[in-house]
Amino acid sequence: MRYETRTLAVPGQQTGPAKLNIYLLDPLSVAPDRRRPMVIVVPGGGYEMRSDREKEPVAMKFLAMGCHACVLDYSVAPNRFPVALEELALTIATIRENADAWHVKPDAIIPCGFSAGGHLACSIGTFWNRPEAYEAIGKTPEQVRPDGLILCYPVITAGEYRHAGSFCSLLGEDAGEEERKKVSLELQVSADMPPVFLWHTVTDDSVPVENSLLLAGALRRHGINFEMHLYPSGCHGLSLATEETAGSKDWTVEPCCQSWISLVQSWIEEKYTE
Repeated sequence: MRYETRTLAVPGQQTGPAKLNIYLLDPLSVAPDRRRPMVIVVPGGGYEMRSDREKEPVAMKFLAMGCHACVLDYSVAPNRFPVALEELALTIATIRENADAWHVKPDAIIPCGFSAGGHLACSIGTFWNRPEAYEAIGKTPEQVRPDGLILCYPVITAGEYRHAGSFCSLLGEDAGEEERKKVSLELQVSADMPPVFLWHTVTDDSVPVENSLLLAGALRRHGINFEMHLYPSGCHGLSLATEETAGSKDWTVEPCCQSWISLVQSWIEEKYTE
């Protein structure tokens, strides 16, 4: 396995460049030219921080599936929208530009976001062909387009069921209604979104399950291919829902939710591997 790091500088960053940690599987002697999907792990943290529990442990799972993986430490508060969006867009463009050298399938670049990171991942799915995503970084829509989205208990709506802290950090305390509507992603879905894998727990009391339900309704109305799994129990921020990612938070071990990672493996294999 090869490991690389990149820094990602975009206009308007107030806290220095974002960091991209890249994990590349070695080519196999039996298939030296094989190209693999690349999963971009986007941790949560309310746009205030980035949760370690949703970083490398998740990336290692995707490596075990036969995917390349990377972890994006994107900019959080006091940075505001669209800085993190531009960083994710630049990440996708960077991977696509290095697809030959890294043995990446250029049409299988998939952000996997958790909580507020799910909002960021979903944002590139809705904004990839809008100037907010690509103009300031000097790229084209085709360069920053994601090929799929994996959304884990995502923050979606800035409406009734919003996670208020995430939008305060993303937009600032004085954001107006139009600004909030712009980042309320169930209102931004279009027919140009890629396929989506989505999961949430019904008992999430931090980011209500209505976030995923609102997104699913919008995806269905626009004819977007999506797969959704709702689990009957589990708190917010489960990550893999295993001992590996629990640490001292033993309440985040939730056996009924542990299947999401094998389900997403099947989804990737069906859509993005030959």
